[in-house]
Amino acid sequence: MPPPIHIERATSATDEVRALVAELEATLAAGYPPEQRHGLAVEALFQPHLRFFLARREGETVGCGGVALFPEFAEVKRMFVRPAARGTGVAGALLSRIEATCRGAGQPHLCLETGDRQLAAIRFYERQGFTRCAPFGDYLTMTPQSISTSVFLEKRLD
Repeated sequence: MPPPIHIERATSATDEVRALVAELEATLAAGYPPEQRHGLAVEALFQPHLRFFLARREGETVGCGGVALFPEFAEVKRMFVRPAARGTGVAGALLSRIEATCRGAGQPHLCLETGDRQLAAIRFYERQGFTRCAPFGDYLTMTPQSISTSVFLEKRLD
């Protein structure tokens, strides 16, 4: 049995947070032009309406993910698991913490945007009960070109 995964809230842009977001951004940059990448900058992850989490296994940081809480919905932000830790429950542990945070804030509607080439991520979210949906929030005001590779997903938590 693999060692337990510990999820902790990050409250500032530490070197660990910066490294994980940089790894995620490098992965996305290999497949999408800048105008089709909609991730928040590291500093933006620590606004009052956002909660950002780190996943650790045996003291090593292996993933991250956050949630932006809005009045109408919540949105998964910057979810990433390092390649060596994929398939070991890290993404599920992060998503469970994100969903618990939403429920605790009284937000039963969780959405996300991912890229159409992120097939493993799409499959993961669909296994977790997410279904495809129309663009939402700020994505509604973006040009068709900037969201042409976007896949939108949602899940009711109630």
